[in-house]
Amino acid sequence: MVHGYKGVKFQNWARTYGCCPEMYYQPTSVEEVREVLALARQQNRRVKVVGGGHSPSDIACTDGFMIHMGKMNRLLQVDTEKKQVTVEAGILLADLHPQLGKHGLALSNLGAVSDVTAGGVIGSGTHNTGIKHGILATQVLNNLDSHLKKSEYFRFLWFPHSENVSVIYQDHTNKPPSSSANWFWDYAIGFYLLEFLLWISSFLPGLVGWINRFFFWLLFTRKKESSNLSHKIFTYECRFKQHVQDWAIPREKTKEALLELKAMLEAHPKMVAHYPVEVRFTRGDDILLSPCFQRDSCYMNIIMYRPYGKDVPRLDYWLTYETIMKKVGGRPHWAKAHNCTRKDFEKMYPAFSKFCAIREKLDPTGMFLNAYLEKVFY
Repeated sequence: MVHGYKGVKFQNWARTYGCCPEMYYQPTSVEEVREVLALARQQNRRVKVVGGGHSPSDIACTDGFMIHMGKMNRLLQVDTEKKQVTVEAGILLADLHPQLGKHGLALSNLGAVSDVTAGGVIGSGTHNTGIKHGILATQVLNNLDSHLKKSEYFRFLWFPHSENVSVIYQDHTNKPPSSSANWFWDYAIGFYLLEFLLWISSFLPGLVGWINRFFFWLLFTRKKESSNLSHKIFTYECRFKQHVQDWAIPREKTKEALLELKAMLEAHPKMVAHYPVEVRFTRGDDILLSPCFQRDSCYMNIIMYRPYGKDVPRLDYWLTYETIMKKVGGRPHWAKAHNCTRKDFEKMYPAFSKFCAIREKLDPTGMFLNAYLEKVFY
């Protein structure tokens, strides 16, 4: 029988949201998950499932029952011929990568971080870039082999308050890995300096443009590591706590949206925007609530750091960005912060009503809702 705990305080990775669930469970099997759900039905409690807790929003928060999937983290089966694996939902991608590597396998595309669970990245619409690739959820459809054969990845980074843009091309390789110890240490020392400068800029916002240029120099004037392992290339260590927004817009609206965001920052010099604005691309899919539903998409990610945990003014920047994203037909990343409600999603998603009907049929009492999801569905 699975045991629950009282008095557990949950906080997301960035420590921007937290909650105190009534009961906290860490099941080790599907049967134990069923036990928790049965108890929740008996007691008329709501249930929220949590993975790595990396989402920079309140999507994981609840005052009801919380199920943490950390103990359901096994690699169950490997089929090297089909290039397919079966895993439990709570496995962290950081733990999955080396296990795949032992079999000569790797995920064909990844988000920016690996301290996230398999279930979480599938359920929240996690993505990276490459117009021939979909969001990570598409890797559990039947066309996994076709994804693995694709080789082109493209993204670009714009550093606000500057004209600096970095264009990044990445391709599969069979060449042996290479690295530079000097580059690593320069990079690490640079980040410590960067956090200090960001903290100083919270008192002197005019420094942000110069700091953005410094970060551009730090990242793109050094020799980088190369690898034939996807998690060595697509993921990186998030060294600073941060607020993040990330919307998927129609691919053909990329230039319009970016230029409008740039123009708004130039017209309002007191509006501070940290580096970088990351622009990535994914192919369309047929997943009802995928931000890429029925259209090839561009993800435009913005970020505001919290140096030494200090919040810096961001609301004007946030509102400006969201206004532009809505104007060009954008849809927010499900795991990232946003201010949208059901009325917004009904306009954004052609199949939203269909999904709601399915959700209400499967969860007629609203057991799996929380405050975040109530804003989405009601």
